[in-house]
Amino acid sequence: MQAQTQQPADHPVVTIHGSTYTPRSIFARNMGTPEDQTTQFPPHKIVGNIYYVGTRTLSSFLVVTGRGNILIDSTYERNAPTIERSVQQLGFKFSDVKILLGNHAHADHQEGDALVKQITGAQVMAMAEDVPALQAIKPGGKAHPIDKVLHDGDRVTLGGTTLVAHLTPGHTRGCTTWTTKAQEGRKKYDIVFGCSLRPPGTLTPAIVDEFNRSFKLVRSLPCEVPLGDHPAQYKMQEKYAKLSENGPNPFIDAAGCFAEAEIEEAMFRALLDEQRQAAR
Repeated sequence: MQAQTQQPADHPVVTIHGSTYTPRSIFARNMGTPEDQTTQFPPHKIVGNIYYVGTRTLSSFLVVTGRGNILIDSTYERNAPTIERSVQQLGFKFSDVKILLGNHAHADHQEGDALVKQITGAQVMAMAEDVPALQAIKPGGKAHPIDKVLHDGDRVTLGGTTLVAHLTPGHTRGCTTWTTKAQEGRKKYDIVFGCSLRPPGTLTPAIVDEFNRSFKLVRSLPCEVPLGDHPAQYKMQEKYAKLSENGPNPFIDAAGCFAEAEIEEAMFRALLDEQRQAAR
């Protein structure tokens, strides 16, 4: 399954904490312009051993360990040189990426997997339910590499850092929310790399069941640092602007952990209601 390029509808409308959203406005917020999708955002430390190495609107995260590093989301294949440059600008080697993970099987998040593996030799791991969709992503005819198939609750460990894979389907069948802990100073923080909870235009009974499960699960996860596969999902640019040497870390935001889920669940309920009304 490729990234969705068709413009979503401009209805229904939901209002959350004074801000108004439509399916179209959420899509535009997430994706930005074609330039946003490929333009490097200043690489930066988020918290502990976790760094941002993506573009203005497509997230890519580097998790640094003593035995090599983990990359989450390769984004588009054309962004591989940009991600590599970001990794290097932070003082790390791209060749030290040992494991490549993803949030979900859309091209804007995982199209670059084959090229990143070619450059780094990283092991590509993916949730079982997303494997068929990933295998259909073949930039330039390249087969999509999958070295290890994961299942809900599986742990991926490297150099003392463990990430847990949580199946949060709906946006895709194998949408994967990753959790880990990161230490900064004397405190360990719960990190959530959220998978998109954006509902499609048509909600089948199976997709409805998936989203109902996923919203409940996401809200149950311990969280102090919310992240997402699109920076707008966790207000990255706003938080980055607040970074300072002596101030509090703006990415530590327990109060904002479920803000994106709240928006997307409201939209999901509104879409479901609209769909049921139309069927009468």
